[in-house]
Amino acid sequence: MPSERRKSFERKPQPGEAGPAADALRVEPHNIDAEQGLIASCLLDTTGDVLTECASQKISWHYFYKPAHQVIFDALLALYGKRSSGAPAPNEQILANYLQDHGKLEEIGGVGALMEITSRVETPAHAQYWIGIVREKYFYRKLIETSRWVIEKCYQPEEGLDTYIDKVEKAVLEISQDRISEDAQPLKDSVTRAAALIETIRNNRGAIQGISSGFPDLDKLTFGFKPGEMIVVAARPGMGKTAIALNFAEAAVLPRSGEPGKPTLFFSLEMPAEQLAMRMLCAHARVDSQKIRDGFVSSEDSRTLAETAIALGKAPMWIDDSSAVNILELRAKARRIHSREKLSLIVVDYLQLVYGTDNTIPREQQVAEISRGLKALSKELGVPVVVLAQLNRESEKERRQPRISDLRESGSIEQDADVVLLLSKTREGLKDEKDELAENHAVRRELIVAKNRNGPVGWVDIVFNKKITRFDIYSPTHSSPGA
Repeated sequence: MPSERRKSFERKPQPGEAGPAADALRVEPHNIDAEQGLIASCLLDTTGDVLTECASQKISWHYFYKPAHQVIFDALLALYGKRSSGAPAPNEQILANYLQDHGKLEEIGGVGALMEITSRVETPAHAQYWIGIVREKYFYRKLIETSRWVIEKCYQPEEGLDTYIDKVEKAVLEISQDRISEDAQPLKDSVTRAAALIETIRNNRGAIQGISSGFPDLDKLTFGFKPGEMIVVAARPGMGKTAIALNFAEAAVLPRSGEPGKPTLFFSLEMPAEQLAMRMLCAHARVDSQKIRDGFVSSEDSRTLAETAIALGKAPMWIDDSSAVNILELRAKARRIHSREKLSLIVVDYLQLVYGTDNTIPREQQVAEISRGLKALSKELGVPVVVLAQLNRESEKERRQPRISDLRESGSIEQDADVVLLLSKTREGLKDEKDELAENHAVRRELIVAKNRNGPVGWVDIVFNKKITRFDIYSPTHSSPGA
C-alpha cells in the first residue's frame, strides 16, 4: 500500500544508494496542481472514463509525488476495480467512506483535503492534459532514480562490466516499456481481419461497408462512411452544410431495411438543439418551415408533423449544442456518450467553431490541433466522424468550383481527412445565377468527392430544396427523397 511504501519512494534507496550531496538539495520533478487536477477529474467524472483512461495508460499510485495523493489514487483504483457493471464511478463521498473504513482518511488530511482538491477543477474535460503532466514528471523521477543508481555502481562496481551494462540497459528499457502503451498488433491479427472483410465484401457484392449517406450515388464512391474515418464536408456559407449533415444523420438514425437506427451524436456549435430538431422535423415531414414560422400550417401538415415527431422521437440521436467547447471537451463528451450507448456516427457542425486548447498560438495551429483531435476521436471510438468546415472566398472570387486548397485556416484538415466532400453550385450554376431564383426553390448542387483515401473521386448531382432545407436525389425530371 502507498502508506507503507511512500517513504521509500521519496527517498528512492532502490536501486542504489542516495545520490550526490548536491542532488539532495534539489526537489525532484513534480506538479502538485496536475496531481490534484487529475484526482479531481476522476471524482467529478460520473462515467468512470477518466479512471479507464488512467488504467489504459498504466497510471498507478506511485506516479504521484505527494504521499497523500498516492493514498487517494490507490483508493480510487481499488474502488474502480470493485465497481460493478452500470454502477456509478467513485465520487467524493464514496472515496471518503472507503478511506475512513481503512483508517486512511485522517492521514490524507480529512474530508477537507478532498474538498479542497475537487474545488480546484470544474470539469473533467482536461483530464488528458493532467494525465500527460503527471506521467511526464513520474518518468523524469524514474530517470533520476536510475541515473543515481548507475553513477553509484560505476564508483563501486560489484560485477563485470558486461553484466553491469546489461542491467543498465534493462533498467532503461523498463522505463521505456512503461512509458509507451502497447498498441502494436501482430501482422497475423490484421491479416485475419482483412481477409474476413474481403470475404464479407465478396458475399455482399455491391453493398456498402459503412454507414449509408442516404445518397446511393455517393455510397457507390465512398462505400459508406466507415469506422475510423474522418469525413470533411466543406462549403461556403449558405450552401447547405448543416442541411446535408442532417440528411446524413437522418439516414443513420432511422430504421432501414429491417435494421435498427444507428446511434448518432450531433455537435451543433452554431444552432440551438430545438432549432436543429425543427429543421430535421420539417425536412423529414417535407413541410415548408416558413409556413410554420408564419403560423399557417394546414391540418394535413400538422398530422404529418405529429407522425414524424413520433418517429424521430424514437431515433437514437443526441444533440449537443454547447456554443463554446474545445477539442478536449468535445472528445470527452463523445467518450461519455459512447460508454453508455455505442455510437455509430458523430457529426460536428462545424470545425472552425471548435476552440483549441491554447488560445495564444496562431489560429492555423489551433485548427490543425482540432483536426488531429477529431481524426484521433474517430480512430479511438471506431466510428466515422463527419466534420463540416468553411471554405475561403477564393472560389467565389474566381467563379469556379471549390478545391481542397480552399479549406479555411489549415491545410492539415486535408491531410487528416479520409474523405473530403465539397458542396458547390453546378458548373452551369456558377455561370448563371437564375438557378438561385427558381420558383420551386429547388436548385441543383454538386457534391464533389475531392479526396477519397480508399476509393475513387468524382461528383454526385443532388438537389437542395430550400423550402424544407433538405437535399434530395437528383433526376433530370424531378427530385425525390433520399434513399
